[in-house]
Amino acid sequence: MIVPAYWAEARLQQRTHRRQITVRRFGWSDVGPAEAQAHADARVREAFDRIVAGERLPRLERKVGYGGAQGLPIREEIVDRHGDAVITRNSYGALCLNTPDVLFADVDFDEPVNDGLSRTAVAVVAAIALALGLWTRSIGYGIGALFAGFIVAMVVVGWLRKRAHAANGGPEARARHRIDAFVAARPDWLLRLYRTPAGFRLLALHRTFGPREPEVVESFRALGADPLYATMCAVQNCFRARVSPKHWRVGLKRKIVPPTAVWTSEHAQLRERQAWLAEYAQAALNYGACRYVATFGSGVADPKADDIRQLHDALCRADEDLPIA
Repeated sequence: MIVPAYWAEARLQQRTHRRQITVRRFGWSDVGPAEAQAHADARVREAFDRIVAGERLPRLERKVGYGGAQGLPIREEIVDRHGDAVITRNSYGALCLNTPDVLFADVDFDEPVNDGLSRTAVAVVAAIALALGLWTRSIGYGIGALFAGFIVAMVVVGWLRKRAHAANGGPEARARHRIDAFVAARPDWLLRLYRTPAGFRLLALHRTFGPREPEVVESFRALGADPLYATMCAVQNCFRARVSPKHWRVGLKRKIVPPTAVWTSEHAQLRERQAWLAEYAQAALNYGACRYVATFGSGVADPKADDIRQLHDALCRADEDLPIA
């Protein structure tokens, strides 16, 4: 797991073989800004030389909060450290707990979306309208049938979506079913379950895990964890859990300053940012990030995992009777 304290960006532009090439790369360091810049300079020179040699590499790296599946280290403000765990502030201002070996898995509720159903309905309506227009030899009839058909189709599709989304007890019951099956298949584990605003969170306590272990990959698959999160864990070699509320869920409408996912240490000194953080802290006082539900399994808690559990629960206010956001 790499969560650098300092970041820099380098740009290299040269004309070669009658064409101009511009390459940008980030650099990072825990030592200081100069070391981060030196790392960026070295990375941009290497990327430039490889592109000139014919490799198909991206000319720039996207300015995202943390690399996730893109592979860059986590690029967020470091708020605190707890052993080898790091608490960062993400792109919209919430705190996140990043740990190299304590397994967190969020199981979000499924969304009421069925694009295949919508496409089928549109195709059927268009075909009927076309057939009616040809049969009556009237463009007006065809257009009228098309509009009427779309209205009817959207009403029917909406009704079918609601029925499908409510099937088997609804999204919460489906998520809990996957979790219960997962727990039943691993009676010797020790798992702690939390309710989040959009699903559930599982924390494994019986041992520590490497994020790239086959058992972790299989656990994410069995639980139906977010594929992007699973990829991020493997690429960043860490696990991650949001431990403070999302600002729009606690009534704070305006975004953190600056409203960008790119973190630099100079942002910490901005008065507008400090004012936003004070307003956010006040708005979040009566909310938690998740709520404890139950503990499963006969395993014994690993001391390191249990230490992270205590930190997580305190930051999330998981044992308090609060609305979760």
